[in-house]
Amino acid sequence: MKERRVYVAVHGGAGYHGVVSEKSVKSALKRACARALRGSPLDDSSALSIVERAIAILEDDECLNAGYGSNLTIDGTVECDAAVMDGLSGDFASVGAVPGLKNPIKLASVLLRHSREPDSLGRIRPMTLVASGAYSFASSQGIQTVAPNEMISPRATQEWQKWKYRLDHPVDCDLGSLHQDAMQDTVGAVAWDNDGNLAAGVSSGGLLLKYSGRIGEAATFGAGCWAQQSHDEQSGMACSISGAGEHIMRGGLARALGEALQSRQSDDSELDTHQVLLRILNQQFTEPLRQRGERMPNAGVLLLTKEQGEDEVVVRKLWCAFTTESMAVAYASTTKPSPKASILRRPVLTGSAVDVDKSSVFITALPIHQ
Repeated sequence: MKERRVYVAVHGGAGYHGVVSEKSVKSALKRACARALRGSPLDDSSALSIVERAIAILEDDECLNAGYGSNLTIDGTVECDAAVMDGLSGDFASVGAVPGLKNPIKLASVLLRHSREPDSLGRIRPMTLVASGAYSFASSQGIQTVAPNEMISPRATQEWQKWKYRLDHPVDCDLGSLHQDAMQDTVGAVAWDNDGNLAAGVSSGGLLLKYSGRIGEAATFGAGCWAQQSHDEQSGMACSISGAGEHIMRGGLARALGEALQSRQSDDSELDTHQVLLRILNQQFTEPLRQRGERMPNAGVLLLTKEQGEDEVVVRKLWCAFTTESMAVAYASTTKPSPKASILRRPVLTGSAVDVDKSSVFITALPIHQ
């Protein structure tokens, strides 16, 4: 019997990860990988379902900004975004600014499958649902809903109270800016199933003190996640994006990366994923935003690629790239089921912050293929 081969990688956001939270973040990422691979005899084994299982674990952990424990809006509530994309079919679905939902990623996944079903009146099925409409759809589909206040964690409340006071009383204190530790954004996952199919997903509570009703990259097509495969299934990619949502949406970052990789594969030139990541994050993301006056555009990418190796053997490669101070990642496979987790940190060259006049992209390959 042929050995079953499944691969999954997850991230806990790009931003700043303090030493105090490092252990809990890495633990959550490892649990997500383990649960995604383990599943149960009744679980769907598709790449899409592997992504859903992984992200649901991340949403349940208070230390991450997704699901329970998400950053609070300006009104002190939790509103979540989530999306999934299937590389085999190109199907995508997302939910945005939805309250009272234990696992937004499960609703996004159900919505994707719902969009594949024929409508009795020939209506086009929705690709994205938001706010009360998303909540109503969740209830109709048997997705677990909870009282909105049950999504609020003590840590999130504490952060909200501190920064809301500073916002409301600028004369009483140095307003400054939100510490990066309070702004860790989207979590996500990418997966490769036993049939070689790819999928990606994201989930986020959004920025701390965001406007109620705001949606970020995790609910936007082409921004927060992307998955694609060639017709012959010999090449493809799946990526999950994290960072400042408005920056990422403006550049359509996930889709731009997918199109760049596809272009390199289709013109028969040798694929240099490192150079593609560097070009997209510098020329199509960072530089246009700096021209708009953004001093430090923030983004992180977790990328799983399917490429042709020697003798036309299909190989998988895992990459992480970010413009922030750090990014939390983990990965595992059925051949090496013990998850490996790490907080990737930008090398400190001068003891100062990133030099805004030079390339601010940190890129590394991770050994998921071994």
